[in-house]
Amino acid sequence: MYVAIDFSALRRVKFHEYALRFLLGGSITVVTGIIAHKFGAAMGGLFLAFPAIFPASCTLIEKHEVEKKSKLGLDGRVRGRKAAALDAVGAALGSIGLVGFAAVAWQWLERHESTLILGLATLHGLG
Repeated sequence: MYVAIDFSALRRVKFHEYALRFLLGGSITVVTGIIAHKFGAAMGGLFLAFPAIFPASCTLIEKHEVEKKSKLGLDGRVRGRKAAALDAVGAALGSIGLVGFAAVAWQWLERHESTLILGLATLHGLG
């Protein structure tokens, strides 16, 4: 798989789509803060592994794929769902990495050098 950055996609996104992402991401962050305040930082930290922007980006990815296919006179619903599913897989893998990072940091950060532990936690989260 070839990974590349496509800056032209930034021009295709409309302002209201950015606003939706900001609103949903901010709402999820607020809910996480409420959970942390009520049940403690450890419980709130578990919810930080949830990608805050995922709900908005998943629906927008599907919408953009459907629109692209519609311009060609095709039905893009299946392709849109598959693209959204791939985004969901990426979000799940990212969440697993964040949980791994949090587990290493939680277990060892208080007893060892913070620079070393954060480096190890990062490597563990990437693995």
